[in-house]
Amino acid sequence: MIEGLAITPPVLGRISIGKVVEKNGKRLPEKDDEFTVTSLVQNRDGWVNNPMDEVLRTASNDQKLRSIPVRLMFVEPDLSFRVQFSAFDRKSGRPICSGDGKTCKRYTSEGIKPLPCPTPEGCDFGSREGCKPYGRLNVQIEGQDDALASFIFRTTGYNSIRTLSARLQYFRALAGDALPCLELSLKLRAKSTTQSHRAPVYFVDLVAREGVSLEQSLQKAKQDAEARKLAGWDQAALDKAASLGFANGAFEDSEEDAEAVVEEFFNAGQSDNATTSPVSTTQGTSTLTDKLKARVGATPPQATSDQPTTIQ
Repeated sequence: MIEGLAITPPVLGRISIGKVVEKNGKRLPEKDDEFTVTSLVQNRDGWVNNPMDEVLRTASNDQKLRSIPVRLMFVEPDLSFRVQFSAFDRKSGRPICSGDGKTCKRYTSEGIKPLPCPTPEGCDFGSREGCKPYGRLNVQIEGQDDALASFIFRTTGYNSIRTLSARLQYFRALAGDALPCLELSLKLRAKSTTQSHRAPVYFVDLVAREGVSLEQSLQKAKQDAEARKLAGWDQAALDKAASLGFANGAFEDSEEDAEAVVEEFFNAGQSDNATTSPVSTTQGTSTLTDKLKARVGATPPQATSDQPTTIQ
């Protein structure tokens, strides 16, 4: 294994709730109110849809794709959904800092160094570089033809990050080692707040499949997990291999992938507000009074989906 290169689950495509569009000569993220499943190929019009997108739309009874049947690859939630405070170089797309609120890895003039991570709100570097919570969720879409590959959903939306993190921990507690066999669905939900001026804010949730009780799903998952084990499937070894692969690199995103991540989630012209991130990006606000003054004097935020688009 090459040192310094994060070995991540093979990706068949992206799950997104938006896209990047060109406006007045600038490429900017545009939110959406439904899922889109894309391939890893782009053309002049953007990401080309994965064949699974049409399959899911045909099977759905809704006009818009707002639910996707999925399963997880791993038992441990932190392997399926990695969330970190992250900052990227907006010009090169290179990841430059990633932390968990306690410690971080950061590019410096002397190479990559471990440093304290006071969260973006308390970090001059993070405030300057636009650091924010950034999550990557790998799931397998029901019907895909590769048992060791996945689709990836990326988000910097606070509502999606908080909801997905909670759901994964709860499902892990209930299903135990049978979690990868539990039949789940990614579901797009909407909420409105005073911050969004009562306009809908879209975020992603993870729920049990519609039409089946959670108790029935858990029972079936445990039966399927036992059948897998008898067939020779070593889930513990798979989780261990994934954990070692993620830990092998300082940063998960390669510069090649990070360019698209920066364009959709860390765009210099993209404003962040309470609907997408719990972190204030206002510079120079060190006290609560200063923050309140800054908020009062700021332009009211526009309603936004819980993180526009991407997902490579």
